[in-house]
Amino acid sequence: MGKPSKYEKETIVNFNEGEKEASVYTFNADLKRRLAEFSKKYPLLCRLEKSTPEGSVTYVLDKSRLSIRLVPPYSEERRAAARAYAKEHGFKSMPGGKDIA
Repeated sequence: MGKPSKYEKETIVNFNEGEKEASVYTFNADLKRRLAEFSKKYPLLCRLEKSTPEGSVTYVLDKSRLSIRLVPPYSEERRAAARAYAKEHGFKSMPGGKDIA
């Protein structure tokens, strides 16, 4: 089996109402790092179950430690305030003239 494409590099969170644990399967580097740090700090709540040569990991963790955060889009007023704050505190514009905020 060759190197997986970006399309194949999934993140799957799986749990049901009947069990206390959730399973997280991922290729995402940031999520893998966060899960590894969490499992080292809290080994009773989270553990590495499987790692593959292709780069995926599967962690099993206490379902109560998992949350999904939905973030609404910024209003135009909030974007303007963030832009003003960035300019006031010396943040640079991105290439193409667009502000970072």
